[in-house]
Amino acid sequence: MSHSAISGYLDNRSAVAALFQAAVFDAFPALRDDSPQFVVAVEQPKNPDHGHFAVNSALHLTKRLGKKPREIAESIVAALKADNGLLASRPEIAGPGFINVRLSRHAETQVIHAIRALGDEFGKSHVGNDAPLMVEFVSANPTGPLHVGHGRGAAIGDTLARLLDSQGYKVTREFYYNDAGAQINNLAASVTARLKERAGVACEFPEDGYRGDYIREIAELYAAQHPEDLLGNQTDQVRGFAVAALRHEQDLDLKAFDVQFDNYYLESSIYTDGLVEKTVAQLVANGHTYEEGGALWLRTTTFGDDKDRVMRKSDGTYTYFVPDIAYHVTKFQRGFGRAITELGADHHGSLMRVKAGLQAMGLGIPPGYPDYVLHQMITVMRGGEEVKISKRAGSYVTLRDLIDEVGRDATRYFFLMRKSDSQLTFDIDLAKSRSEDNPVYYVQYAHARICRVLEQWGGDVTSLSDADLSRLESSYESTLLRSIADFPETLAIAARELSPHLIANYLSDIAAKMHTYYNAERFLLDDVGLTHARLALIVAVRQVIRNGLRVLGVSAPERM
Repeated sequence: MSHSAISGYLDNRSAVAALFQAAVFDAFPALRDDSPQFVVAVEQPKNPDHGHFAVNSALHLTKRLGKKPREIAESIVAALKADNGLLASRPEIAGPGFINVRLSRHAETQVIHAIRALGDEFGKSHVGNDAPLMVEFVSANPTGPLHVGHGRGAAIGDTLARLLDSQGYKVTREFYYNDAGAQINNLAASVTARLKERAGVACEFPEDGYRGDYIREIAELYAAQHPEDLLGNQTDQVRGFAVAALRHEQDLDLKAFDVQFDNYYLESSIYTDGLVEKTVAQLVANGHTYEEGGALWLRTTTFGDDKDRVMRKSDGTYTYFVPDIAYHVTKFQRGFGRAITELGADHHGSLMRVKAGLQAMGLGIPPGYPDYVLHQMITVMRGGEEVKISKRAGSYVTLRDLIDEVGRDATRYFFLMRKSDSQLTFDIDLAKSRSEDNPVYYVQYAHARICRVLEQWGGDVTSLSDADLSRLESSYESTLLRSIADFPETLAIAARELSPHLIANYLSDIAAKMHTYYNAERFLLDDVGLTHARLALIVAVRQVIRNGLRVLGVSAPERM
């Protein structure tokens, strides 16, 4: 089977569309010559009892043909020709003119063959056509351990990259290090204060300093490696050491979270390379700035912002969105015609001004560049009470705290199971539980259950390629067939809408259906034909669950 024939389900949708396209043109020949040509849309009905697909062409053609939709639907159905076993029965006309379509069981079971043929590739597509695409995510200041908000961003960004890679894009993962500015200076001052403290020298701790125990740890490491500067008088050296130490710690946390990056971009390089000045000069030259009150303003209102924004303050320093404009310009100039930036929702206020600045640059950057995906912060609960602090970080719960307590799989899945811009409550007790109430356990257990059945059977799954799939007659089997056939489209929609939670929702749903099937039917029977048919189905279900979990960066255990 070719890679383009992604699944029996998509083939069936295309076949149904082609069948009805021909029927529409046969019923109404004048439409064949219309420009643009009328295209039949095939959708899934919300209620599965209404059939596999619904065709609402009759409603769309009402105005053009001047006929009642039901009358049009009747003409279309009457014009249908032989379908080569595609349909189970003649389509039904419902309501004002919906045409409900039911597939034959033969057509419905073809998805099992597609999954067997494609294996790990099932669900993937070439829609991206190897177009370069950047996903920037995490981009945490190297001023402390990663907190749970960074963790949610890491899970979302990494899954978006996996999703878009599955759809044929050439994805680059980038981490933007904010290694310049006031926060980094505060970090250095905090470490210096701890160095003086350990040396017994009186020192007032910085008002905006970082007070977690990790600052003391960095001070101890610095003192051990730089005995010539026990008081931290070499500020630049302290700053560089602290940033490097925290970058290393963040890298270890991300590795434990199975998150990798292709590139790291330093904010400091924007200044050392003169990109901020070049950006401002370009905006001035393009006539999109003006001076007022000693400050330089950008006319962001020209590009849809609610008010103009200060770029350079009266003291000569730049506001924080100016280097962001310069940074995103580099993305476009590096060949990324599409870029996605995953951020915390607290950055929402700067998005419009960055996009306005990119348009004002006059470089041909597409409107709306980049795509932003924002995530809300997380409330961590244990024993019914909110957990607010970490032993090391002091003021917040770290990503490593969660990984160490509930594991990588549960942490990633919980971060992904709600829409990114919705509030998320992370219940540690639930994440650690081995029950159907724990969503990641429930999905992984469905995979492990299938593995156990196959182990008990003891046969070679390749022998199931000859199974008589017409034996799959129960409603449970029909439900599962529809679900596994939905996987490629679910991936495509999640990638198109930049919504990884749709994959988690899908997996929870298919796991529930698998558990229901397991509890209702037996798989190892005296009837060898029915045994093989059912095993072929659950092997396909296992493959789909495995493929879906891989996109989420979650393991698919064979035993639990």
